[in-house]
Formats: sequence, C-alpha cells, structure tokens
Amino acid sequence: MGPTQKELDAGKKEAMDIAEAAREAEWKHPSFVAELFMGRYRPELVFPYPEQTDEDKRIGDEYMEKVQTFLREKVDADQIDREGVLPRDVIDGLIKLGCFGMKIPKEYSGLGLSQVNYNRTVAMISSHCGNTAVWLSAHQSIGVPQPLKMFGTPEQKKKYLPRLATGAISAFALTEPGVGSDPAKMTTTAVPTEDGKFFIINGEKLWCTDGPDAEIIVLMARTPSKIVNGKEKKQITAFILETNTPGVETAFRCQFMGLKAISNGLMRFKNVRVPRENIILGEGQGLRLALTTLNTGRLTLPAACVGAAKRCLEITRKWANERVQWGAPIGRHEAVSAKIARMAAMTFAMEAVTWYTSALVDRGGADIRLEAAMAKLFCSEGSWKIIDDALQIRGGRGYETADSLKARGEEPIPMERMMRDCRINTIIEGSSEILRLFIAREALDAHMRQAAAILDPRSPLAAKIRALNKAGGFYAGWYPRQWFHVDLWSRHAEGGPLAGHVRYVARHSHKLARKIFHAMARYQLGLEKHQQLLGRAVDIGTDLFAMSATCARALVSVQKNPADRTPIELADLFCRQARERIATNFADFFRSNDKRETRMAGKFLDGKLDWLEEGLADVGSAGAISGGLKAAAGGR
Repeated sequence: MGPTQKELDAGKKEAMDIAEAAREAEWKHPSFVAELFMGRYRPELVFPYPEQTDEDKRIGDEYMEKVQTFLREKVDADQIDREGVLPRDVIDGLIKLGCFGMKIPKEYSGLGLSQVNYNRTVAMISSHCGNTAVWLSAHQSIGVPQPLKMFGTPEQKKKYLPRLATGAISAFALTEPGVGSDPAKMTTTAVPTEDGKFFIINGEKLWCTDGPDAEIIVLMARTPSKIVNGKEKKQITAFILETNTPGVETAFRCQFMGLKAISNGLMRFKNVRVPRENIILGEGQGLRLALTTLNTGRLTLPAACVGAAKRCLEITRKWANERVQWGAPIGRHEAVSAKIARMAAMTFAMEAVTWYTSALVDRGGADIRLEAAMAKLFCSEGSWKIIDDALQIRGGRGYETADSLKARGEEPIPMERMMRDCRINTIIEGSSEILRLFIAREALDAHMRQAAAILDPRSPLAAKIRALNKAGGFYAGWYPRQWFHVDLWSRHAEGGPLAGHVRYVARHSHKLARKIFHAMARYQLGLEKHQQLLGRAVDIGTDLFAMSATCARALVSVQKNPADRTPIELADLFCRQARERIATNFADFFRSNDKRETRMAGKFLDGKLDWLEEGLADVGSAGAISGGLKAAAGGR
C-alpha cells in the first residue's frame, strides 16, 4: 500500500522547507528573469549583451587550440564509445593539458579560466566526444573544486585544490537509490563520535559520476537534527571524503544507453570515519552548498548542448547539399529546409542564453538561479530537437552506426552515437519536470512573501490581518501597473531593428505576471498541484528570456560586423517561432484537459486500463520487474 495523501503533503512540505532554508537571501545584482515574472521588464540587465574582453577571449582561444589538437590526435570518440572506456593515456593527456584544473585558481596550480572560457572549451570537447566532456565536467562543475572554491576554508583549499588541479579526480555524491530529487528523504547518515572530532558515515549514493575513479568526493549526509522553536529541523551536511578511507567501496558500475565510457556507479559507505574539519560550509549547510553549486555547475550542460548542436549543423549542412532527391539537394526542399532553419535559429538562441548566463557568473554577485535553470532547460530540450531533426535529415545513415558506415566505405558520421549521448541531458542535473517546478517556485516567491500568511490555513488570525494589510498595499499599486504600463507606449530603442520583438517581451511580461497572479488567486495554496499550468508559465518565461538574450546578442554581433546581417535574421526567425509557442501557451493557460489527463492517469495507475497491455509477449520480463519492485519495497 502506498503513502496516503496526508503523508505525501507532509513529505512535500518538509522537502520544501529544507530547500527554502538553503536559499541565498541577498544578491548584488537582480535576476532579469525574476523581474520578468513580476511584470518588470529590465532591459538594462541584458542590453548591451555582455561580451568577453579581448584579453579573456585571447586566453580562451589559445587554450582551446591546444585542446583541439589533442582531441584530433589522441581522442577517438567512436573507439571510446565502442569499448566503453576512456583510455588512461587520454586521461593523462587531459591532466597534462590542465583540463582537470580549468576552473581552479592559478594560486592552487589550476588554469583559472573564466566561466565563459571554461564553457567554450567544454562545448568544443562535447562537439567531438561526450564521454570526455562528462569526465571533465563532473569533476569540476559539480565535483569537489566548485564547492571548495566557493565555500572551502583556506586550509581545505590549500590541501585539496592543488591535488584536484593536477590529477586527483573528484565527484559529487548526493542522489540515493530511493530518494531522487527529495532531500527530505536522504538516508545516508553522519553521526558524530563521542568526542565530536569525527563523524561516522553509513549509506549509499547512486549515479555518482566519476565516483568509481575518484580520489576525493563531496558527500552529502544527514547529521543529527536540531530542535528549532519546538520542531525538529533536519540537517544535511557536506563532507570532503577521500575514497581510500576504510569503508568506502564502489558496489556497482552503472551502464547506460549512451555515454558508454563515463565512470558512474553505486557507492557504499560503511562506518566511514571522517574528521570534523572536512565539513564544507558548516554543519546543516549541505543543501545550500548543493543548490548553490548546481546554479553554476549546471551551466556546463547548456554549453555541452551548444557544442553538440553546432556539430549537428555542420553534419546537416554538408549532407543537405550533397544528397540529391527528385532533382535537387534535399536541403532545397521546403520540408527539410524548414527543419534546417529551425535548427540554426535555435542554436543561435542556445548560444545567446548560455554565454549570457556564463558572463553573469564571471561578473559575480548576480542572482543566476533562474537564468541557470532556464539555460539548462532551454538548451537540453533544444539540442534534443536539433539532434532528432539532424538524424531525420540524414535518414537511414543517421540511424546506422559510425562503425557500420565506415566498414562499407562511407564517412563515419556518428549521428546515432550523438543521439544516444544527448538523451540524458533532459534528465541529469535537474530533469525538465523538476526544473519547471523549481523555476515556478522561484517565480512565485515574490508573491508568496506577500501573501503566504493569508493563503496558509494554519496561520493565526492576527498574522493573516497583518499580511492582508501588507499585501493590500503592495497589490493596490502593482496590479494596475500590469495593465497600464510604460511599455504600452515605449518604442524600446535598445532593440534596434529587433525593437518589435523587444516590445513584445516587455508587454508579455506584464501579461505573464497577470496570469500567474490570477492563477494564485484562483487556486491559492493548491496552485502547486497544477504542475502543467505552472509548466506553461515557465515555458512562456523561458521563451521571453531567450528572446531577450538572442536579440541582445544579435545586435552586438552586427555592431562588430555591420556587413553581416544574418545574426539579425536568425534572431528575428527565432523570436517569431518563440512567439508562436508563447501564444499557444497563453491560449492553453487554464485549459481543462489538465484535469482529464490527471483523472485518466489515475485510472491507469489503479489498474483500470490493464486491458491496454493485452497482447504482450509473455517472456517473464514483467514478472521479473514486478518481483524486483516487491522485493525492493519489502514485499508489500
């Protein structure tokens, strides 16, 4: 028997409370997207588009040239995929090039690259070999270097960062077999010894990328709860753990659909003794560390998606010109050319979003929670569509493996491998579904600060009255401005030849703010259950953000090279396509199919649609799966 609705609601609240306590409170620079959701269009946060300095670009170009030479001479991506192993000489070569220390400061033997240069390098590597890109990004985007840079003590940095820059591989251990994205259910424990000098860790971590080969990991564990205002407050703490410590083992190396050569596994910890000084940030601060690390760390994935998308463009351009059908190259037929145009426009927009958010990291002090999450959501879903279209255009040769193509004398273009490797991107580092909920929660934050006490049935009457007075004063000014605002008349000169699209973003930010407010008034605290509605709001916001970044980047590109107007044309095409999606999402904002879909899914889960499964081959697989699930659930 599954959990009751009351238990589900209590678990959800507990998880939200833990995540809420981990949020950053103050930022030097506001979030463009957060302002957008509140109907406050702030063009100065995007225009002019933030570009690299000439010196930083020179540093990146020179380093990328070295890495490219190494990739060309030493990294056989198809062999790596075929054998499922990243060769030791490749790892050693990457170490010698400093690739494992790209983000580590020079004072600790790293290269000290900017976020933009790091992401540019990862994008280039990803365009050739996804396995190699994952080895590097798991080590320093979400592995030990990033949280250590941000939160480590001087002693911790001095002890570990030089090792991490010069060959010690690292990993991040958070996910557990039965937990997924719910931090409140974490079962790995860290219990202090009687003298308080050490913690004894027990538990398991799943899908720990680079974990089986890591020397040092960041491990998240539950430390003893504290009592705050008479209530238990669960504590999640981050530890630096050396994997040669007794009691640490890799229990299983996982295998996947794609990325065959990554190092990923189930790690087990039995009575592992860790000194107190190996805590990062502080006891009970582990989730804050994890969330803050992911804000920056997940930007590597959009960069990798950009690299893969660019490779798809190259493959498609060559093939669509070479392959002739019905008397013309297939790229000249409208059914194919429409795909090509969408691919090109989306790639340009993906770049604009990724490099914009990366530049915010280099500037420092910016609230990038929403921008980073949107970049990951937008680019992972965009690149999947691009790779799918590229494979469709390649036809049977796209479905055929590179080795098979080579064996029969054709160019070994690895579309099939690229599709397998790319599929994970909408799942890892926050699935698309989880990211939409995360972004929606952040988008609602300003409203919740105003009205939470009013909407919460547990709030005492006095608190409701105070909140009502406060909210009334706020909304008396805010709500009319969502209907009557300067953007009704502004020409938005910052948009230049794309001013029409910039004006569209400004006006529809107000419309989106109104829709979100109306949804809150309609559903109150029950709004969180309307996940498809929230998803539509997030998708509208994401497209408005992407339109802004794309227009800003196009204008800068044309200013640098006035003779080439294609960036303006690409931005215009992307914005027109985005406006079609936005119009559809607004039209469907409160659509009734959501309830029908939820009701039908409930019938399916209750076994009332089992007849749809009739006709399956009875080979025992379903029984094995069912038996395994029952065993995992303790026979229930």
